[in-house]
Amino acid sequence: MKLPKPKGKFAWTATVGEKGQIVIPKQARELFGIEPGDTLLLLGDEKRGIAIPPKDQFTKMHERVFGEDPGGENE
Repeated sequence: MKLPKPKGKFAWTATVGEKGQIVIPKQARELFGIEPGDTLLLLGDEKRGIAIPPKDQFTKMHERVFGEDPGGENE
């Protein structure tokens, strides 16, 4: 029996290398606009696991905490 795929929901796997690095699958990078050199925020919860929120959320959080964007454009 094939289960229906919920719209907008995805699942990928990644292998952790010897140095603890993971490769984000190409489809995920393209879908979320992740480019080489981008900084990603990883959130962890011992019960729920690891989440990588969209990169614009990192910018919004940074602006709320520090009152400026992390790219230094407000300097």
